[in-house]
Amino acid sequence: MTFLQAFRAAWDSLRTNKTRTALTLLGMVIGVFAIIASVTAVKVIDIYFNDSLDFFGTSTFSVTRYAFQVSQGDNQREYRPAITYEEVERLKRLSSAALAISPLEDFDWAVRARYGGRQTDPKALVFGTDENFLTNFSYDLDEGRPISEQDVRYGRPVALIGSEIAEELFPNESPLGKDMQVGQVRLQVIGVLQEQGSFLGYNPDTRIYAPITYMLNSYGDGGRNIAQISVRASSVQAVPAAMEEVIGTMRTVRKVPAGEDNNFDLETNDNIRAIFDAFTGLLTLAGAGIGLIALLAAGIGIMNIMLVSVTERTREIGIRKAVGAKRRDITRQFLLEAFFLCQIGGLLGILLGGLFGNLLALYFDISAAFPWGWALGGAAMVTAIALLFGGYPAYKAARLDPIESLRYE
Repeated sequence: MTFLQAFRAAWDSLRTNKTRTALTLLGMVIGVFAIIASVTAVKVIDIYFNDSLDFFGTSTFSVTRYAFQVSQGDNQREYRPAITYEEVERLKRLSSAALAISPLEDFDWAVRARYGGRQTDPKALVFGTDENFLTNFSYDLDEGRPISEQDVRYGRPVALIGSEIAEELFPNESPLGKDMQVGQVRLQVIGVLQEQGSFLGYNPDTRIYAPITYMLNSYGDGGRNIAQISVRASSVQAVPAAMEEVIGTMRTVRKVPAGEDNNFDLETNDNIRAIFDAFTGLLTLAGAGIGLIALLAAGIGIMNIMLVSVTERTREIGIRKAVGAKRRDITRQFLLEAFFLCQIGGLLGILLGGLFGNLLALYFDISAAFPWGWALGGAAMVTAIALLFGGYPAYKAARLDPIESLRYE
């Protein structure tokens, strides 16, 4: 029997038992689908995160009380004193003119912003910042002006608002110059930020930014920790020197004794990206592991179905041997059947998994992704499963005694 004849025989056998073939394929599709869908979804999230990791900027780093962590779990962090606004001001005064420093502190979460008879859902977030906010945190204005140094110095009640806030409160008019009530403060809109888009609960378009001095006067400064201090160097090459300067200045400002560890942390894009990559790596492995278990179960199902098929086709195998088919011909035919089942199921699983994973990208309007490496790996895995779980039934079929096979009823 030639390879082409074995190919046709295997294909005809699968077509003859459509229901059995479809059910067997389903297990393989589910296994590959689980792997590709989970890996694709994680890859989409990872691409979005890396594309949107611009709140530092390429020449910007951040000073925080504690290091950034994706998940703390049960980890206990050593207590550190709060970073006060007074320390931020001292850092500004003592730092070189080449550094642009901008604090960012949250004052109200999930509050309603009101104007006239309209109000937002209780989802507006109110932050305090300064005149370096736009450049340090990579925001752009859609209209209006930024927060100025005079706004911060005199604690003026002005604000920059996200695009979604502007659409909800001022659908048919310009928001510029309008006064809105936000929580316990009244702010005049001086600018609208360009739309950023939301993702997994993070929505910068529902944020409001006001001079930090005004917010501290309104909400109080007692023991408040400034969540983040953004520091922008003159260039990417100047970042290492700027970090050394800020470390030395912050140690002086916070009176850290010589020889003791810093009681603050510096974060860059690379630091956060490394942590997030480790996190997404675990998610990828977890999803792939679940899919691999499903694949093994599907492989066992294929072996079971093929063993049943060998039993049902015992007389057919005997006839083939009687007319001259050799053991390798029988082995080849059954291996091809297993190969078809695995490859067709694997291809469908890859296509459906990639489509399902990219629904996340479509829903959040972000860049699509496809894990080509995992797809090729999936194709290799189903081929190995075909050989592993189809090998024994093929071996058993090839070793049947032709005389006993012909007598089989």
